[in-house]
Amino acid sequence: MIIASTISYFLNAAIAKARFGSADEMNFETPLTTLVWLTSIVSIALTFVVSYFIIPMLGRDDSQWWKLSVIISCGTLAGALIPELVKSFTSTESRHVKEVVTSAEEGGASLGILSGFVAGNFSCYYLGLSMVLLMSIAYYFSTMGLSTMGLDAETMLAPAVFAFGLVAFGFLGMGPVTIAVDSYGPVTDNAQSVYELSLIEQVPNVEAEIKKDFNMPVNFERAKHLLEANDGAGNTFKATAKPVLIGTAVVGATTMIFSIIMALTNGLTVNKENLSLLHAPFFLGLVTGGAMIYWFTGASTQAVTTGAYRAVEFIKANIKLEGVTKASVEDSKKVVEICTKYAQKGMLNIFIAVFFGTLAFAFVEPFFFIGYLISIAISGLYQAIFMADAGAAWDNAKKIVEVEMKQKGTPLHDATVIGDTVGDPFKDTSSVALNPVIKFTTLFGLLAVELAVTLTHDQGPTITNALAIAFFLVSFFFVYRSFYGMRIRTGK
Repeated sequence: MIIASTISYFLNAAIAKARFGSADEMNFETPLTTLVWLTSIVSIALTFVVSYFIIPMLGRDDSQWWKLSVIISCGTLAGALIPELVKSFTSTESRHVKEVVTSAEEGGASLGILSGFVAGNFSCYYLGLSMVLLMSIAYYFSTMGLSTMGLDAETMLAPAVFAFGLVAFGFLGMGPVTIAVDSYGPVTDNAQSVYELSLIEQVPNVEAEIKKDFNMPVNFERAKHLLEANDGAGNTFKATAKPVLIGTAVVGATTMIFSIIMALTNGLTVNKENLSLLHAPFFLGLVTGGAMIYWFTGASTQAVTTGAYRAVEFIKANIKLEGVTKASVEDSKKVVEICTKYAQKGMLNIFIAVFFGTLAFAFVEPFFFIGYLISIAISGLYQAIFMADAGAAWDNAKKIVEVEMKQKGTPLHDATVIGDTVGDPFKDTSSVALNPVIKFTTLFGLLAVELAVTLTHDQGPTITNALAIAFFLVSFFFVYRSFYGMRIRTGK
């Protein structure tokens, strides 16, 4: 992973310099796309080379090295294919984003927002099928002797689950580059903000001063154009990283859930019939997991809504710009303090509700909890993809209006700004936070269900049921509080 990322980084830098070193205009997404694909190709090649040398002949089978390499490579390829698909819904060049602009031109913010919903929903279809395809390939190769590893008897109970774990491993092999292109977005976004907040264009004789100090001419219009275009590329790749990261969480959760199943069934020898829709608690767990995901996205968005409301309320009441061009540092710090306060308050409610909810459902019934974990992973996957891609589509629709159409300050720009305001909590809060929610619930759930089973065996079901009810009441209180304790109260 580290070697492949390093080689690809320096190779991509050389290619980008050769192609764009003296260019007046460029598509800022191009070198980022090249980096992702280069890393995937180099990583796959290294996977086969290393596997050839470290995986010996097992029994009478000398083919396991390339079968395992293919399975891992399905995950590595996903790390490049998924960003490519995401770009189809979020890039400033994509037809979906241009559709958002077209809708907003005639129908204002309302139609623009609807087109963003369309982009997010369509992206779930294509990204979901791509993951299914790659995991199906991994499953196919897992049936080619993986369960026996060249021996006479089966040595692996669930080769498909092992294969899915290797797919997650391949996903994570793209980790450094995924994090790099994801980080690129906030850097370009804040670079543009620093420029705007500096008010450098209003400094007297600033062009002559820069020419004197740095011996370079100044073109502020071109600077703004390049910063905004680069921010568009950053928006796209912020969106591409989120489905990759959530994909690692979901595929990785598969193996964690299976480890819980192995513990509950004593190595698939007992209670296997409970892993069925005919076992009512298992089915009810599937329904419950989806409810938790949709509450979470509502609660995280509510925290943003209340914090933003309080910040705007403070600005209207205290910050007056008559006769001045910028607010005081003290007032600016107060706005940041308000936003931080509501973010932390919302986060506390959410964490306690998720923590005690996981405990409660683990104590209800073990196979209920298995269904709950599966539902959390799958519902969370599609909710995260939808919100990340819809948010990026709205953001880059605004970027098209600013960079390509040069219509800042127009009603069209106002409409796309409204869409972007909806999209920010979608892509930067709720969607990205579903990744740790899935991972925490699965990892903590492994401990919680063990504790519940042990307690039921030692103390009987009465104490376990009582604890389940108590844990659920605590969780429900903070679910309730995540809206009614956070909602906007005027005059307070």
